[in-house]
Amino acid sequence: MSQHNTINIPDFRNTKIPFALIIWGVVALFVALAAFTMFYTVQAESQGVVLRFGKYIKTVDPGLRYKLPFGLDRVLILPVKRQLKQEFGFGTSGASNPTQSAQADEQEQERNMVTGDLNAATVEWIIQYRIRDPQAYLFKVRDPGNTLRDISESVMRTVVGDRTVDEVITVGRQEIESEALANLQELVNKYDLGLSIDQVQLKNVNPPIKVQPSFNEVNQAQQEREKMINMANGEYNKVIPRASGEAEQKIQAAEGYALQRVNEAEGDVSRFNSVLLEYLKAPEVTKRRLYLETMNEVVPKLGKKIILDDAAKGVLPLLQISPELEGRSAR
Repeated sequence: MSQHNTINIPDFRNTKIPFALIIWGVVALFVALAAFTMFYTVQAESQGVVLRFGKYIKTVDPGLRYKLPFGLDRVLILPVKRQLKQEFGFGTSGASNPTQSAQADEQEQERNMVTGDLNAATVEWIIQYRIRDPQAYLFKVRDPGNTLRDISESVMRTVVGDRTVDEVITVGRQEIESEALANLQELVNKYDLGLSIDQVQLKNVNPPIKVQPSFNEVNQAQQEREKMINMANGEYNKVIPRASGEAEQKIQAAEGYALQRVNEAEGDVSRFNSVLLEYLKAPEVTKRRLYLETMNEVVPKLGKKIILDDAAKGVLPLLQISPELEGRSAR
């Protein structure tokens, strides 16, 4: 006779759960959901805008915060300290800002502009900005990002339209950036967008593709012209100082020679005056002294000397006045 093992399964259908336990479970679930929906964190570079039933309540700073649970309060986090940017005429891939660049088919229209002298130019630029007032950014304008794009394009077309194509492409870039920044910030404040414009920067500014080769040739010719002017100025700066130095040197030498001649003349005059003074005191003595001094200077230079007496009928022997000169003459 076989034996069968039986398993008794409890029947919970008639088991009664205490009502208090159910109440506490509901309370616990309510508390858990309330805690889950009550606390939130605002990141360090952001601020939170608290809305209650869709109405603005307050703006909170970074940190752990709490709000009314179950969707009664809603918080919008805005990166107020992060620098945002918008690109015009081109687009960088991987952008996190949905209004950073236009669609690909709209970018060509953005960069094609007409300058003040009725020439065409392709202008690409970027703007960098921050959210200054979160409340104004969210509630004053319906779509602040695209509104900012429209304002920026309007400002840039106005600034470019006031200048020639040469200014836009070459020398006027910095002035265009400064003026566009000031005008853009003025309009942003007027429309109360709650934004602060940090920078307007021109990127690629070129003539239309069809005329770029001709424009490049003109630029090359202008660069060659500047190069030749710089070379000429360099040669000028090298030659002129040298010539000026030589002229100054000759002037100084002439002035020195003139001073020497004047001093010599003054010395001769002084010596003549002293001799004249002595001559006036004793004319005969002075004449004889001058005669002897002159003969003393002249006779030694004569070489061989023959002295004749008026009454003499023959030649006198050689008078050895200067043995050194006599010896040199004999050689």
